[in-house]
Order: sequence, then C-alpha cells, then structure tokens
Amino acid sequence: MHLSQLSAEGQITIPKDIQKLLALKPGDMLAYEVREGTVILKRVEPFDTAFHQALSATLDEWDSPEDDEAFRDL
Repeated sequence: MHLSQLSAEGQITIPKDIQKLLALKPGDMLAYEVREGTVILKRVEPFDTAFHQALSATLDEWDSPEDDEAFRDL
C-alpha cells in the first residue's frame, strides 16, 4: 500500500511507481470516481479537438428532414 499526505493547499503527490503504472506524464489529466467510499484514480485521454472537428464535417450526410423522419422512433 502507498501513502500520500494531503498538503494545506489540498494537493497530494502520486508515488513514482503508481505514476509509471498509469503511464502518467507531467500535465496529464486525472479523473476521480468515488464508489462506496473508495476513490478510483484514472488517467484521462486528452480530447483531440482537431480529430473531432474533421469528423464533424463529414456527418452532415445524415442530417436531412427525411433522415429525421426515418429514424424518429429509434
């Protein structure tokens, strides 16, 4: 078991071997999930803005009144 101490500023240090296990690098984003009093720490993949902008430009082929009608019940 690893221990960290909470600083007066509300910060903790993640032990080096945990950082290696999660492949953490400086600047990485972390997510905390609480389940029944236990905190789960996860590394969050960065949001790829360029990819999503390129992808969204290709999705308009299904955006028509006919498509809305055909898929309304889904």
